[in-house]
This record gives sequence, structure tokens and C-alpha cells, in this order.
Amino acid sequence: MNTKEKKELIIRGLEEVINEAELDKVIKERDLAIYWGTAPTGRIHIGYLIPFTKLADFLEAGSKVKVLIADIHAFLDSQKTPEELLDLRSKYYEKIIKETLKAMKVPVEKLEFVKGSDYQLSKEYTKDMYRFANIVTNAEAKKAGAEVVKQSENPKMAPLLYPLLQALDEEYLKVDAQFGGSDQRKIFVLAHEYLPKIGYKQRIHFMNPMLPGLTGDKMSSSVEESKIDLLDTPEIIQSKMKKAFCTDTVENNAILMFTKAVLFPYFKRTGKTFVVTRPEKFGGNLEFKTYAELEKIYAEKKLHPLDLKTAVANVLVDLLDPVRKAFEKGENKKLVEDAYKK
Repeated sequence: MNTKEKKELIIRGLEEVINEAELDKVIKERDLAIYWGTAPTGRIHIGYLIPFTKLADFLEAGSKVKVLIADIHAFLDSQKTPEELLDLRSKYYEKIIKETLKAMKVPVEKLEFVKGSDYQLSKEYTKDMYRFANIVTNAEAKKAGAEVVKQSENPKMAPLLYPLLQALDEEYLKVDAQFGGSDQRKIFVLAHEYLPKIGYKQRIHFMNPMLPGLTGDKMSSSVEESKIDLLDTPEIIQSKMKKAFCTDTVENNAILMFTKAVLFPYFKRTGKTFVVTRPEKFGGNLEFKTYAELEKIYAEKKLHPLDLKTAVANVLVDLLDPVRKAFEKGENKKLVEDAYKK
């Protein structure tokens, strides 16, 4: 793979790249080092399959990829995870992420998993956090976390620290780039502006587009009807998908967007095709090898939204089957129960 091919794969499907000149410079010299962070708060849902798919692109391009299980961030964000559950949820996140990536045919052996508290409590990191806090205003910190951290009119100090730690992680994880959703943009800009002021280099920032949830709004762990849990049963997956908001047009269609972002890359890795099963009286089965074919047929209104949703649900049931089975019994089942006690 030459430099041009690597870059095309790295930036494919992204909404924005900050510091693209640095990306060009680095990939001419060596493989890129990237990190993606996730705070172990609510249970993981199918929205995570979108960044997981992009991790596959990074790995295919030869990049070194670190997955940060940001446990301290989970506590700082309005204590979304109580301190006593941080370790349990961190273990759950790492295990289910690995199982899901394997189910998606992404090579997990090439990933490095890091837990935030393993280095964020060090003397050096703490000193840098104080140095950072000494030059960033409350307003800047609040603005940076506005789309990521739970906001209030009278915020506690903890959520204001969240963006600062996320910026510092770029230096302490020794990476060239950070990857996240476009909702992270203000934190990325904060890092880009302020890391040089405490003696560290600017990184590259990759942003995925944010896709809507099943209700048409943001997919959220705290809004049950907006998402499909990775451990939902086939019956629940089918039921939730059947109720999902899906227009009969291709514009702003969350189900089509998910199909393009996640399912077709998965089909490419596995050699599968997208099959829509229909009775003969409704036109019979359809098979799509590319997303462009699917979009064309849908735009021509030759495929009903309910048939599309049913087909997507069938793929998810099949894809997530090994993940469900891995957590049906034994220590993994107990881990989920303990990490998310009612």
C-alpha cells in the first residue's frame, strides 16, 4: 500500500480532519499512531459499531491503534459511573469491545487496550493537569465539553477537567492522532490550541460524522428506545428496528446511513452481500453488493422502509450472535450484572 492509498483509507468516510498537513508528513515517514477513547459509562450499543468500523480502516492502513478505556473520564462526567463501579465497567467495556470487533472481523490482536487510571494518576500527568488548568478558563473548559460532558448552569469542577484530560491523553499515549465523533470537535480544538502552550506538539484529529439513533435523534445509552444494546436478544433487535424512524427517502435516513457506515464495510471484510427477503407478491428477494445499488433502488421507491429495517435487523442478529453467546453465562454474564446493578 503506497502513501496515497494509506491516506485514502485513513480519511475515508470522515467528516473532518484537523492538521492534515501533519498527517501527510507522518505517513511519508512511518505508520501512524492513533488513539480512540471511550468512557465506560452506559452499556455499549450499536452506535459503537461506527467507530469500530473506522478502527478497521486504520488497522488496514498499517496504523498502530490504541483503545483508551477512559475510566477517570467516566467518573468526571457527572459521576455517570460511580467510583465503586469503574473497574467493573472498564472490564466489561474491554471484553465486549474485543468480542464485537472479532465478530466484525477486525483483527483485535493488532489493537492495544489502555486504561486511563493506569497513567492518569501519575505524578507527571497530575503536574501537567495543573499546568493546563492554570491557562484554560472555566468558560473555555465548559465550551470544549459542551457536546460531550453533561452540562449544568452551576457545574462542579469535575466535568470542567474532562476536556483537559482528554487533550493530555494525546501526549501520554504517545500518538500522532486522536479519533472521535464530530461531537468531540471542541475538545480537539482545545487540544490543538493549548498543548503547544505547555510544551507539547499539536496532534492530528479525525472526526466521524454523528449518525442519528433509532428515534431520529442522537443514539444514547440512557434513552432505551434510541438504541440497540449489543446484548439484546434477536426478538428485541427485530422489535426495536421495526419501530425505528425510517423515511422513504435517502436524505437524512438513519437506517441507510448506518447501513452505509457499518454493514457494507462488514460485508466487504466477510465477502457477504446485503440480502432483503421479501415474498414474491412484493417483488421477491433483493441482493445488493454495494451501497450505491441499495441507495438507487431505495431512491426509486422499489424497496419499502419496513423491508429495509427487517433486513438490517437480520444482519445485526447474525453479526451480534457470537457477542451475545459470549455473555450469556459464566463470568462475563456476572460481570455485566455487577457492573450495571439496577
